[in-house]
Amino acid sequence: MSDDRLVHAPLGTNEEDLPLRPQALGDFIGQESLREKLTIYIAAARLRGEPLDHILFHGPPGLGKTTLAGIIAREMGGELRITTGPALERSGDLAAILSNLQSRDVLFIDEIHRLPAAVEETLYAGMEDFALDIVVGKGPMARNLRLNLPPFTLVGATTRLGLLTSPLRARFGIVEQISLYDAEELAQIVLRGARSLGVSVEEDAAMEMGRRARGTPRVALRLLRRVRDVAQVRQDPSISRALARGALEMLGVDEDGLDEGDRRFLRTVVELFGGGPVGLTTLAAAMNEEAQTLEDIYEPFLIQRGLLERTPRGRRATAGAFEYLGHPVPADFGPKQLTLELGRGDEGKEE
Repeated sequence: MSDDRLVHAPLGTNEEDLPLRPQALGDFIGQESLREKLTIYIAAARLRGEPLDHILFHGPPGLGKTTLAGIIAREMGGELRITTGPALERSGDLAAILSNLQSRDVLFIDEIHRLPAAVEETLYAGMEDFALDIVVGKGPMARNLRLNLPPFTLVGATTRLGLLTSPLRARFGIVEQISLYDAEELAQIVLRGARSLGVSVEEDAAMEMGRRARGTPRVALRLLRRVRDVAQVRQDPSISRALARGALEMLGVDEDGLDEGDRRFLRTVVELFGGGPVGLTTLAAAMNEEAQTLEDIYEPFLIQRGLLERTPRGRRATAGAFEYLGHPVPADFGPKQLTLELGRGDEGKEE
């Protein structure tokens, strides 16, 4: 499957979103509790003249982890340096980045749970002692040199907190979860994005896009850009609710935020396998998709919407999925079940 779904984007920084990112905590919409805590942490660090404690953000992609890292860097008076866990293949890659940091800079590592073990161990001394241990030479002549680093803040982001090793997780002084947004917050994000793009959007149209954005600002802004395209081609000076609804229906995003990929997933489980349970590998083969793609991209939202559940025997549609697709619920299917056995990482992957 390609990564061009309207409701999904590859992990990492999306350059198309950069002009729409808020530049200060006061402009950041949503996550009120987190914003309040960050305001206090940043103010206290500045009063002490110290770098902010290392921060770990965890939560689904597209909720603003990179944006918050940029805001923290500006509030602390430093620069933001961005990389990803998979990009740091060797300890030397990390050493090159750390040695070029300036005082109060913020190093943002996205998908930090994917750091190689050797790189992660090199990072420990940098986080704790602001130092970099380098081995010079080989064999009996090898010696260890310690390079002092300027005070900096590491901001790590992960979509899978449980995959972080305990030693790495323990070195973060601040660990915060970023939650999904509600429709009202997403509507405000759409309106703010519209102002940045110079587009006129009516409030009820913004709410329409917010309701279909899967609780994710990145999706809301992507919907805004596509609806803007429709408005420009039709030469409408303002995006109304009717225009937004028509454009989103044309794009295949329904009122529940599901797109054609989601519906194909549900149809496969319901129509091909009678609602399940069906193993993930079998489901992936039937859809001609990678199992990891189904697990990371499709499943989380369908589970949140109560349309799918994980069981020890595989994936199973709920009664709500039958109703959504317009199929009668089988008499022996049982009541809608929402018990999620998320603690079992290998459930349903094999027959």
